[in-house]
Amino acid sequence: MREAIMPCYAPPAVLFTHGEGMYLFADNGDKYLDFTSGIGVNALGHAHPALVEALTEQSKKLWHTSNMFRIEPAERLSERLAQLTFADAMFFANSGAEANECGLKAMRRYHYDNGDKQRTRIIGMSNSFHGRTIATVGASGNASYCEGFIPNDYHFDQAKFGDIDSLKNTITDQTAGVILEPVQGEGGITVVDKAYLQQVRDLCDQHGILLMFDEVQCGVARTGCLYAYQALGVTPDILTTAKGIGGGFPLAACLVSEKVGKHMVVGTHGSTFGGNPLATAVGNAVLDIVAEDTFLKAVSDKGEYLQSQLRALAEKHPNVYGEVSGLGLMIGIKVTPENTAMLVTLRDKYHTLVVKAGGNSLRFLPALTVTKEEIDALIATLDTVAGEF
Repeated sequence: MREAIMPCYAPPAVLFTHGEGMYLFADNGDKYLDFTSGIGVNALGHAHPALVEALTEQSKKLWHTSNMFRIEPAERLSERLAQLTFADAMFFANSGAEANECGLKAMRRYHYDNGDKQRTRIIGMSNSFHGRTIATVGASGNASYCEGFIPNDYHFDQAKFGDIDSLKNTITDQTAGVILEPVQGEGGITVVDKAYLQQVRDLCDQHGILLMFDEVQCGVARTGCLYAYQALGVTPDILTTAKGIGGGFPLAACLVSEKVGKHMVVGTHGSTFGGNPLATAVGNAVLDIVAEDTFLKAVSDKGEYLQSQLRALAEKHPNVYGEVSGLGLMIGIKVTPENTAMLVTLRDKYHTLVVKAGGNSLRFLPALTVTKEEIDALIATLDTVAGEF
């Protein structure tokens, strides 16, 4: 049945038909505990009633007009995000890669308009991931994604993540900006050091270049703050958000300060579907829930609990589990066995879904509504699985 789909993915045979909260259900009736949430997308779990209602009600009114016309839910969402963040303006898109494309273009346009037309190169970080478009694979710190598509140095340079001297040595008079993830996801759940991040901010200011945070995965309450930069105490010029902001519906945004946004005038960028009524209606419903202080506190508390349980597991099974890292409910644990083998065993034998990450890690990205009992169920399964490796 998949013959007509490009073989870019290699999904298992299981076919999911519906979901509810932290669980997915297969066509044969099997129930799976989902600690992937669609790689951090289903922030409120599967089929959350508030999101279903928002989408259903908007679908009865207006689906699409294009950005030739004003879109009320988009205007409302933009105002709310601006109030909750550093941003003065934003551009709505459909995916994290698209939001990052907008941010990369905005960096270059900023310098172009300010008379520094030679400033076109952008510095990315080792082990980073920013998307699968031509530009975003260039910015990502994995050369294999460029293979067969673009040269590894296609308008981008790479610095070692966490090494300020590496960044200093990479900046030139052609540098337009720096892009990084405050918490690296695919790279292995690495939380940036606060002191290092402040040094990056200072270095960008000294050289007159822009700083962009990719919060596609770590944003939207995932870390226990609405955005991770708020926990880390360093403000970017540009921030991208996606995944959780739509709660499972395609939605993304590129948030910018006034000094950046004023250069993205009519004709500089666009999107047919970005910020459409359906997506932004759902986005507003997500924000209604995740922006509440009590919700954010609960995410932090549950994240601390999950990390403490994983560390206890690592002490119990030191030959299987290792270092635990993360922030909020974006957590990874290094494993000694091959991580793909563990993932497959968890999925096929124990009906527990996790994501793998760099550094031979397992990545846990549950719905932010996950309960203590569901965390305990995960830990019990990981405890049992350790005996098989």
